[in-house]
Amino acid sequence: MRRGLAVIMVLLLSTAMFGCGSVKEAGTEGANSPPDKQAAGAGSGTLAKVKEQGYATIGFANEKPYAYKTADGQLTGEAVEIAKVILERLGVKEVRGELTEFGSLIGGLQAKRFDMITAGMFINPQRSKAVLFANPEYSIGEAIAVKQGNPHNLHSYKDIADNKEIKVAVMTGAIEIGYLEKSGVPKEQMVLVPDQASALNALQANRAQTVTMTGPALQAMLDSAKDSGLERVAEFEQPVIDGKSVRGYGATAFRKDDKEFQEAFNAELEKLKTSGELLSILKKFGFTEQELPGDITAEALAKE
Repeated sequence: MRRGLAVIMVLLLSTAMFGCGSVKEAGTEGANSPPDKQAAGAGSGTLAKVKEQGYATIGFANEKPYAYKTADGQLTGEAVEIAKVILERLGVKEVRGELTEFGSLIGGLQAKRFDMITAGMFINPQRSKAVLFANPEYSIGEAIAVKQGNPHNLHSYKDIADNKEIKVAVMTGAIEIGYLEKSGVPKEQMVLVPDQASALNALQANRAQTVTMTGPALQAMLDSAKDSGLERVAEFEQPVIDGKSVRGYGATAFRKDDKEFQEAFNAELEKLKTSGELLSILKKFGFTEQELPGDITAEALAKE
């Protein structure tokens, strides 16, 4: 899941969560490779190239809600739509997609199979040694849903651990299982389900008192269910695992030599944040104000 961590579109959208939760920790292939070597003076080569040819090729992993193709073959997703807007304002009218396994995106970028990665990839120190990230376009944390009114007053994984009567529905294999365990929730309190829809069904059928997945994934599930008897817990305390918050930040990535491209992208991204356009785009894919990136930079997130 943005991988890094996971926040559902349909999870989850457990994402993410999932720019998503569990799968975002993939994609480190090439992370220790040397920066891509270009000809002298070609630091702005990719930006100049895509402007001249009129299109940019983006690497994506076909993962909702970050970057994926619809049933009719249209390329979309939060990362794609943000890139489309920014590239158009940079003078690039068309975006073409190159489908790649998430774990091969960095290697594909370094091999020049595409011009940039738009896959909701989480920024972390290891990846930052291999690619040049733009500033974050979203943040993702975990989320929970409960019955309307939050009858058990659940606001954290610790609250679940402290009430042995609580069952939490979680998808088999999801990163949230490890988060729950490290937060003190025993396996006996988990209702393991095969997919995100089944997790929500467990809550609706009272087989569980809460469900967890990344924020966007969960929001997408709730929007799809249209069940007024359920609600997302607004003030959810993000779990701290091994001394670190699980919240992750996703961004577009460029080759190390494409500093000019990254800076131009960042400048337009900042305008989207200021105008509110960024949130408008994110909302189309199940994100909320809780998933805005704030003022944190790629440089800060790259630090060990």
